[in-house]
Amino acid sequence: MEFKRYFGQQISEVLTSLGELRITVFRAYPYLYEGSLDYEKNYLQTYVNSPEAMLFSVWDGPQMVGATTCIPLRDETEEVREPFEQAGLPIDSIFYFGESILLPAYRGKGLGKRFFAEREQHAASSGRYQRTYFCGVERPDDHPLRPANYHPLDPFWKAQGYQPAGLVSYFQWLDIGEAAETEKKMNYWWKGIG
Repeated sequence: MEFKRYFGQQISEVLTSLGELRITVFRAYPYLYEGSLDYEKNYLQTYVNSPEAMLFSVWDGPQMVGATTCIPLRDETEEVREPFEQAGLPIDSIFYFGESILLPAYRGKGLGKRFFAEREQHAASSGRYQRTYFCGVERPDDHPLRPANYHPLDPFWKAQGYQPAGLVSYFQWLDIGEAAETEKKMNYWWKGIG
């Protein structure tokens, strides 16, 4: 495996690989995302447009098999910033962690911890940020597509030092097998820097 970092405009070099990986990984529970590459490229432009955004990626030969992103919260989309603004939190002191995605065959090798370490190091490098946040989708325990062996990532996140932030966003996307986008509740987690 090879690790590569991309910053701001450099991320545009691998938008197709990153978009395809997001579609593949997020198709599984709990996201159940019916994605399109056009939508992905448009969404990911937010990261391309932010000079401080970072993509840390994992490659197996020519294939991107894992990726994680981070970005100053002030550069994120309105739907991500909204709960922070409503709570009166200092947007300019927060670094936001986007996706952490990894193909199943590469899980269980410590890369999830590496993803957090890489993003935390990048967020701390400027000395201007005080907290990091990320969010995860909330699905009901009795969701019909929940696999019998599914385990929420909450214990893993807590082990990395994160705790629930009490903030919520609502994102819309198309679930697999559905005809229209529906609203999903996203819960935030946070950790102090330093």
